[in-house]
Amino acid sequence: MDIPRKSAKRMKMIRRGLIATVGLVVVAAVTVGVSRLKPAAPGVDRRTLWLDKVKRGPMLREVRGVGTLVSEDILWVPAVVSGRVIRILVEPGAPVEPDTVLLELHNPELELELFSAETEWESVVAQQTAQKATWEGDLLRKKAELAQAQANYDETKLQLEVDEKEFENDLISLQRITLSRASVQQRKNLLEISQKCLEMYEKETLPAQLAEKEAGVRKAKSFYGLKKKQVESLHVRAGTAGILAQIKDQIEPGQSVAPSTIVAKITNPKKLKAQLKVPEAQARDVIIGLAAEVDTHHGTVLGKVSRIDPTVMDGNVTVDVSLSGALPQGARPDLSVVGTITIEKLDDVLNVGRPVFASSEGPSELFKVVEDGRFAVRSRVQFGRTSVSTIEVVEGLGIGEEIILSDMSQWDGCDRIRLR
Repeated sequence: MDIPRKSAKRMKMIRRGLIATVGLVVVAAVTVGVSRLKPAAPGVDRRTLWLDKVKRGPMLREVRGVGTLVSEDILWVPAVVSGRVIRILVEPGAPVEPDTVLLELHNPELELELFSAETEWESVVAQQTAQKATWEGDLLRKKAELAQAQANYDETKLQLEVDEKEFENDLISLQRITLSRASVQQRKNLLEISQKCLEMYEKETLPAQLAEKEAGVRKAKSFYGLKKKQVESLHVRAGTAGILAQIKDQIEPGQSVAPSTIVAKITNPKKLKAQLKVPEAQARDVIIGLAAEVDTHHGTVLGKVSRIDPTVMDGNVTVDVSLSGALPQGARPDLSVVGTITIEKLDDVLNVGRPVFASSEGPSELFKVVEDGRFAVRSRVQFGRTSVSTIEVVEGLGIGEEIILSDMSQWDGCDRIRLR
């Protein structure tokens, strides 16, 4: 019979323990090695990216803004008087002349005031006519009084001459001649008084009375003229030649309007300018006089910066560009346009296409293409002056190096990506 050996069983157990220990050590080593490995770079389709290479050469600095064409000659037509709109005769977009009636208002109270003013004026004119007749009669009476005083003086003077001869021949007494002389002096004084009264009446009293009445007539006439113009202004006219444009608060029939309410806008379609909204970060280099090009989507036209709004609205600065060239066909007020303003021309600078979110004159992080275009790594670059689509490279990149210009914010957690 076979006798089992105890040493063989023991050796078998030892061998199993060694195998288990070695296995544990191997698993631990593999786990540690794998944990220390860097994660694989995520893959990005190269065709979905916008890339550009760094180059040295001329760089045109430009800023771009969107806006509209506006007329340089705008006439805002207000309502002169209050009234209710009864008819609208011209619609926006129609050409108008200065006398073109745009709309009609109705105000019965104003028409009654016109009638009262006309009646008052006619009454004052009639009173002036009657008063003039009275003054002319007074003037004739004063002239008659002067003529009578002159005749009396001449008569007493002639009588004195007769009395003087008779006194020399002792035909009348001294008392008679003295009385005759006193009568002549009295008649002379009365004549002088009559002359002065007539002169004062003709030169002072009558002109003053006439001026007072004429002032009353002018006042009544002026008031009547004012009311007449107010009634005429119920027919709202364009006031100038041009095109009737749309206003913000459109007037509707039946609507009541107050004085000074804007009821119409007249523009000159032959004299337009571009009004652009330029981002405030780019507007700091814009100055008056810079050359610009405006794209109307029907053609381009050259111009110059003519005005810069001193305030910032919604992150934009309003820049006016006066147009010097011929306007393209179809150019009209409120037409959407895109304007490009030339800041300066740099002759020899290191530049590249402008990456999304790149900071002008400051550091930026972007992905640089490496290893023959198979990978891109995050790099820190110092940029300088900017343009619409290009930016100056100060440091961090060299000629011929390629960078990714697209928005890479979704890869903020990665320093390296693989380009497929």
